[in-house]
Formats: sequence, structure tokens, C-alpha cells
Amino acid sequence: MQTLQMEQAQEKLQTIFGYEHFRQGQQAIIEQVLAGHDTLGIMPTGGGKSLCYQIPALLLPGVTVVITPLISLMKDQVDALQEYGVGATFLNSTLTAAEEQKRHAQIKAGAYKLVYVAPERLEHPHFQQLLQAVSLSLVAIDEAHCMSQWGHDFRPSYLRIPEWLEQLNDQPTVLALTATATKQVRADLQQYLHIREQSTVTMGFARPNLRFEVKKGVNKKEFIRSYLTMRKQESGIIYATTRKEVDQLFEELSAAGFEVARYHGGMREEERSDSQEAFIYDKKKVIVATNAFGMGIDKSNVRFVLHYSLPRSLEAYYQEAGRAGRDGEESDCILLFAAQDIRTHTFLIEQSDRIDERQAMEYKKLQQMTSYCHTERCLQHYILDYFGDEDGESCGKCSNCVDSGEKIDRTREAQIIFSCVKRLRERFGKTIVAQVLVGSENQKIKQFGLADVSTYGLMKEWTQRAVADMIDVLTAEGYLQPTDSSFPTLQLTEKAVPVLTGEAKVLLSETTIPEAVEEQDDIFEALRQERKRLAEEQGVPPYMIFSDRTLKEMSGKVPLTKEELQSISGVGEQKLEKYGELFLAILAPFAERKPASGQGTAVRRKEQKARSGQFKQTAEAFLNGATVQELATEFGFTEQTIIRHLIKAEEAGMELGLAERVEPQKRQLIEEKMKELGWERLKPLKEALPDSISYEDIHFVISAWK
Repeated sequence: MQTLQMEQAQEKLQTIFGYEHFRQGQQAIIEQVLAGHDTLGIMPTGGGKSLCYQIPALLLPGVTVVITPLISLMKDQVDALQEYGVGATFLNSTLTAAEEQKRHAQIKAGAYKLVYVAPERLEHPHFQQLLQAVSLSLVAIDEAHCMSQWGHDFRPSYLRIPEWLEQLNDQPTVLALTATATKQVRADLQQYLHIREQSTVTMGFARPNLRFEVKKGVNKKEFIRSYLTMRKQESGIIYATTRKEVDQLFEELSAAGFEVARYHGGMREEERSDSQEAFIYDKKKVIVATNAFGMGIDKSNVRFVLHYSLPRSLEAYYQEAGRAGRDGEESDCILLFAAQDIRTHTFLIEQSDRIDERQAMEYKKLQQMTSYCHTERCLQHYILDYFGDEDGESCGKCSNCVDSGEKIDRTREAQIIFSCVKRLRERFGKTIVAQVLVGSENQKIKQFGLADVSTYGLMKEWTQRAVADMIDVLTAEGYLQPTDSSFPTLQLTEKAVPVLTGEAKVLLSETTIPEAVEEQDDIFEALRQERKRLAEEQGVPPYMIFSDRTLKEMSGKVPLTKEELQSISGVGEQKLEKYGELFLAILAPFAERKPASGQGTAVRRKEQKARSGQFKQTAEAFLNGATVQELATEFGFTEQTIIRHLIKAEEAGMELGLAERVEPQKRQLIEEKMKELGWERLKPLKEALPDSISYEDIHFVISAWK
């Protein structure tokens, strides 16, 4: 029976949603739900949580109720399902009494398989009467971490869900889903919902398509303006801590000509709704927001998330950052760190009315977030460790992993700092320790008689801020441990002992170099414009028509028939019928760009693999005088591929002198613009340079810089 159900689930996945295979974890969760087992699913943002209840909802006989925290997003989720031809609706306070009554009747008549509600609605008498009149097969609890007081988005209304479930006449299967659950939150959910450990499916928290970066000591506003200039066609979110910061950023970016919206709790509901809609429908590329924005946002083509301010916890940060790249495409998550952010959060914690135990937890989470900003480990790995994901490996792409700066021996300075902490008997915090080390003469140092400590002034050639920053790094690396309080004092850990005794060294890096990102191709842009046109015509967000990932696969394979188009991931029967001819018309002029092999993906991959080893042959022909254009014709590659071959060959040690082949005057102009605009994106550089400078010139100069 279960095998048959999974075959039916696979068929729904392909024909309705257009995907060939389930993602990791989806199949295990769906199997358990179809077998009637209450299940907890912990999956990363963008991991495909919604399919875990949508497909069972289509196969189970009754209605599926989806509990989701924000009514403002229900319509988008329902619209997305209706695009696939799935019967879904929502019940919330935006409906008139007549509309609600009509939907109740339609639900009773079997018109809808999925009904979205907020947790507060569960206690409404009318809703309870409705449930008595229908067969309830499944209850899906989205954003389930809201049920735990140790979760970062705790909602008291979520705590009443277990009691509501017990009072139901039917005993539906329960599926709880979340992307951010520490071990403590996970244990809470298992206890509240009576879910066994063996019925908990954890996919891991890794997001391999995200590139994490922490920037310290930068002018935040200048960085954001520069970054947005290089990504004018891309969609992104900028998070700030306070409403005032959001308003200031919004006004400055708007005045500078950027397409931005804003969102925070101080705005009227209508204003927030308009801003959210403008962002989701790609009318505004960027939204500046507090953490009030984003939970449940399904917009798949967010290419970057910038944090203008430090989030209060790693759970909050990872959920917010995880709103980038939900379609699996490469995306940036950049945190702009300043010490002032810590003071802001400390003040907010002190002003809260939480119990002492809760406050201590908040201070601890803030310290862990601060340590993330100062760690020298892989940033993705640091996050995975926090969530207890033991399989985490270095990502190879975050700002720490691609750090090309040399390691500097800071053992002596670390020994001095550790010695100072010890001589102060671990009774003072970072600020006092730094002041003692630089030989500060302020009143507190005199008051406590700390100028007499033997380590006083031993780092007087350093600034107090630089010493404090190094203390943060040593804390992040586990040599120092602050206490959990509003005025944390520093303590030495066991890891510091071998450094003090000279048995271990402390090596720290100084600089990081960002990774270059390639431009989109012209086929993708043509498809994206058609998607935008259709979205405006139909009044739906562009990503609901096709995701960026689907469009990129189209641009790479150039399908020319309906049969070929249906083989593209994300093109199901409903969308093929609705949009197939329109997108094939866009692809037709690019027929000559279709990959040479007509024998399918496996053959193309084999050819690509064979070609990937040709960079040496390409480089040798280049050394013998062949131009990039000639090599592209000879080998059947694009000029872009030839350039990549040459850069790869030079990185492998072949002396091609690529940068020297660019005229000195052009080279100087390129380098000047690189310093001004950065070199992560080629298009802004090209547009800022004279037409006589080619992409080839820019690539070769960047290669020398890297």
C-alpha cells in the first residue's frame, strides 16, 4: 500500500509540480505522513518544506489544514498552488462575513484540499463547526519553532495548538515543519506534539548555494550603495534593527535613485501590505525592513540578503539570510558588523520584561552572534555547529574560506591578553581588559587600581578598539568565554592554556577577498522579461510562473519543442499548457545556441566533462598566437569559456601573461574602476568603461588582481 502511495506521490510531483525527483528528506517525510505517523521535519529554508504537506494533501481523502503565522502571506501561498491547478484557499480576517461563509460552503463541498489558517483562528467557534462537518486528514504546522519559548519567533498562540489537536473529533496526522531548530527547540516540539525521535526527519541545515560574508569596519551606507549599483537587476532584502534605521536607509536609497520599498511595524497595515506586494511582484527590486518582514516569504528569486545591523541570534540570522536563494541559485548573505550594534541589542535586552533565565539566554545568544562575526572558521560550518549539524564541512566559498590573506602569528599578543585576563582574576569585561592593555588613564582604571597590574600598557602601540576586536576574535575561536549577563566578564578556556605555556600558536588572517560572480546570459534575460510581462498581465509574482532556476535551465538547454520543455525542472503539465508556447517563442531565435548533442543530458554532461580537461590545450594554442575568437571557433566553445580556460591555466601555473596583453592605458582604467566599483560583477564595470575596453580585457586584469 505504501509503495503504491509513494508511486502516486512521485506522479504528482512530476505532472503537477514539474520535478523529476524529491529533494533530500522530502520523500522520508511524505512516506511517514502517508503512513499516518505524526512527524517533525527540520529542513533548511528553501529545502522544499511545503511539498511535504501539499503532495500528501492531494493523496489523502479529506482536507489538510495548514497553520501558518502570517495572514499577509496566505494569499501568495494559495495563488502559487492555484497556478499549479491545486484547490487551495485561506480563512482569515481579510475576508468579509459573506466571503467567509461562501468559502465554508465550498470547503464542505470538497472544492479545496488545502485550507490555510493562522493559529488564532483555531479557537473560532465558526471554524470549529466547519471542522465537524468535514473529514480532516492532515494538520501541517508551518514555522513550528514559534511553539517553543526558546525559539526566536515565539508566538503564544502556537502553544495552544496541542490542546486544540486533542479536542478534535478526528485524529488527523500531524506534520510540524521548521527551518531553524536548535536541540532545545527540537525537544520542545517533540514533547508538545508527542512526536517520537524516530519520526523526526532532519535534513541538515547546510545551504550550499549561499555565500556568507562578514564585513567589519566598512562604511555601511557606502557599501550598500555600491553593492546595489552592481546588482540593479537583482532582488534583495536589507535588514536593519530599528524602524529609524529602516526609514533613514529607505529615504537615502530612494533619493539615490534605487528601486526600494520599506517594511516595519510602525507603518500602517495598508502601507506594509503595499510594500510587501511591490517587492514580491518585482515592482521594487529591494526592500529595507526590520525583522517584522519575511517569515513565510516564498519569493524564490531573492539573490542577496544584506544585514545592515547585527541580528540578535544565530537562529534569527540564519532564517533571515536563508530567504536568499530559495530556488537553489547562487546568492549572497552579507552581514555588516559594527560594535555599536552589540550595545543596541544589550539595551533592548535590558529593557525587556523577560524573566532572568530568559534574559541570560538572550545575552548568550547575542554573544554567539558576535562570535560568528569574529570567527576565522568557515562561516557556514560555524552556523551548522550551532544547530548541532555534525556533518558540516567547510563551504569553500564564504569570506573566511576564500580569504587569501596570509596568516599572521599573533601568539605573543594573545598571551598578553590571556595573561591580563588572568591577572584581573577574570572579574572584568572586554572594555576594561582593553583599557588596561593600552595603558588607559581613565577614571575607572585609577578607581580599581588597575594601572598597577603587570600587563598594564603592554599593548600601548595598539588602539583600544583594535585590542577589543582581537578579544572578540579570540572569543569567537574559543580561547575566551564571556559570562551570560548584562555586563559579561571574560574567562579563560582550556584552549588558552597551551598558548600561555608556549605549546600552541595563534595564527590569524588579516584580509579577505570576495569571490567573483559571473553575469547572466542574454537568453536568461529574454526569458526573464517574458516572465515579467506575463506576471504583470496576470497579477501574480514572477517567481510563481517559473523560478530563476527553471529559466536558467531553459537558457542552458534551449528546448525548442513542448516535449523538450517539459523535461525542464519546474515545468509541470499545467504550466506547460499555460505558458509553453509563449516561452518556446522566446527560445526559438536562439536555436543555434542549443547544445550540439541531441542525445540528452547525460551525453551533454559527458561532453562537458571531456571539454573541461582541455584548458591546457587551449592555453598552448593561445601561447602559439591564436586569439580568443579563433580558439572559440576552433574548439566550438563560447569566447567566455575560452577566457575561463586561460584563467584556469594561469592559476595552474602556466605563464600566459594575460594582464600584460591588455594595453597599459586600458589596464589602468580598469584597475581604477575596480577600486571604485569592486569586481564581483562585470556588467557595471563594463558600463563604466569606454566601449573600446572588452570583457576579455576586464577578465584578464581581474585575473591578475586575484
